[in-house]
Amino acid sequence: MTELYKYIGENVDVPAGDIGVGGREVGFLYGQYKRLTGSYDSILTGKGLTFGGSLIRTQATGYGLLYCADELLKLNGKTLGGSVVSVSGAGNVAIYAIEKAQELGAKVVTCSDSTGWIYDPEGIDVELLKDVKEVRRARLTEYQAARPNAEYHEGKGVWTVKVDYALPCATQNELNLEDAKTLVANDVQGVFEGANMPTTYEATQYFIENGVIFAPGKASNAGGVATSALEMSQNAERLSWTEAEVDEKLKGIMVGIADNIAAAAEKYGAKGNYVVGANIAGFEKVAEAMLSQGVY
Repeated sequence: MTELYKYIGENVDVPAGDIGVGGREVGFLYGQYKRLTGSYDSILTGKGLTFGGSLIRTQATGYGLLYCADELLKLNGKTLGGSVVSVSGAGNVAIYAIEKAQELGAKVVTCSDSTGWIYDPEGIDVELLKDVKEVRRARLTEYQAARPNAEYHEGKGVWTVKVDYALPCATQNELNLEDAKTLVANDVQGVFEGANMPTTYEATQYFIENGVIFAPGKASNAGGVATSALEMSQNAERLSWTEAEVDEKLKGIMVGIADNIAAAAEKYGAKGNYVVGANIAGFEKVAEAMLSQGVY
């Protein structure tokens, strides 16, 4: 494995300040795994479409986040339609969260990278963002250069913008207590985690105490893992599902997760607390499986 990672480090060009694993990196890993082991067993998901990958895998975490958020909002009598949304990040999760949010009728006005952030009052131009980040692999200054009405700011500041819903999709612990207080003061109605643990514990508690709909990443960003499982299913059955088929299955999974965590929270006296609901729903699933197999 040391030789494999050395190969990756020498042959994959990642812009300074950005670290990520996508289809390109998985392709290198899979190719080197086969070279070093002589085995063709598939141990990686997120592969390229030409060698066993699945459609929608790139979009899955971002799309899944919005399917989960949309369902939780419906359960609370709210909607994404006509809302204003802030998103942090400019990688796969953020880009496709922005894309799906705007498909569902929201206007997303922010995104960010490791050096600064964009405020675009007209709504983020997803195709331009994809070109800047996925094709040119450039900084967000190039987005602003192509969109004169957009503002570019150095450093951190995404959460200062007044919005209805916030989607932290960048990195761990990016949304702290002071950010939470700013969002609540600006009357944010919901926060839905796209990254892994992007909201600090103190900020999470503050949102819950102030009646903000809060979806923890352990539930709301499960779309990527779910689609990896769908990729494995396709590999095992020697099938290749269409984009619409994978997307439909992803949506069903994420709506099911939202319903399960909401039901668990209500069942155990914590209606609307989706952190509690996610913890209990996850624990019950594991516990029931263990009990069914005679493990006490």
